[in-house]
Amino acid sequence: MKTPYKNIYEVLKMNRFIVLAVIVMAFLSTLISSLISYKMYNKALDGSFAIGKNGEVIPLQWVQEKENLEVEALEHLRLFHNYFYGLDATNFESHIEKALWLADSSVDNVYRQKKADGVYNRLMQYSLVQKVISIESELDLTAEPYPFRTVTIFQINRGSAIDTYELVSTGKLLHLEKRNFPKNTHALLVTDYFENTLKKIDYEAR
Repeated sequence: MKTPYKNIYEVLKMNRFIVLAVIVMAFLSTLISSLISYKMYNKALDGSFAIGKNGEVIPLQWVQEKENLEVEALEHLRLFHNYFYGLDATNFESHIEKALWLADSSVDNVYRQKKADGVYNRLMQYSLVQKVISIESELDLTAEPYPFRTVTIFQINRGSAIDTYELVSTGKLLHLEKRNFPKNTHALLVTDYFENTLKKIDYEAR
């Protein structure tokens, strides 16, 4: 009795089905593995931490954002104080305008008071040069608005004499919705600005 043979087309069809099934399973396996790896990578990024000065665990992303904010805030304060107090007879109008773009009405009030007191008239009349020597700011980034305290050292060149002054000012910083290039590139605003103390100092002795 002869052994019956299967139809050759049925055998090929079965082999093709098996091959396709293996390919599909391999593809699905690769896709699932890639998705799992991607999720694990994102989870690892979200789970990155840094150790604070007091030993506390802080999310690394938050640390980086805080460092960036501190750099921008300090630069914003440096620009503001440099524009508002670095003046001479030729640039004071443009510098005041630039400073006012970085602050709210509290600075405008200080400007108007100085103008009423004749500060800028004397600057033009006697061709005085008011040069900023240093700007040192302290910030509290715990909560917005961010309080600051700035010590500005500036000199007034009267031609025959140079007087040095130390100004201590305080205020707060607020975030704006968007940056304004080039008028306010850091999207921050000086608010509640106040000149606390102004005194003449011996700069060489510092």
